[in-house]
Amino acid sequence: MSPLTPELYVSDLNASLDFYCGLLGFEVEYERLEERFACLKRGGVSLILEEPIGRTWLAGPLEPPFGRGLNLQIMVEDVRALYAACEGTGANIFLPLETKAYQRRDDTVSQTQFVVQDPDGYLIRLAQIEA
Repeated sequence: MSPLTPELYVSDLNASLDFYCGLLGFEVEYERLEERFACLKRGGVSLILEEPIGRTWLAGPLEPPFGRGLNLQIMVEDVRALYAACEGTGANIFLPLETKAYQRRDDTVSQTQFVVQDPDGYLIRLAQIEA
């Protein structure tokens, strides 16, 4: 598991697994189906999905869209292929594919990116650094 592993509450674990594994290329590292829990992995990225049954750590009401105020950036090797796959399935594209330059401390980096919403409304920004 990576040092930072976001744990996302989801309304339907199966729909979320279809999105993250079937569309975005994550794999189930392990799961506890009786707890409606799955740990996913894609490259060096770990992500936990869990339906809020039993014990939960919710700071407030869980209302759609989930994850307001948060977007998860995931670096990938072929962002254009993932964008085409998302478009092909009718996934909710929040920000279309773009290439944008970002100023860092002493240089500028250019990345191609897009933002897609998962079935519960979490914003997932998939990005690739351009050479």
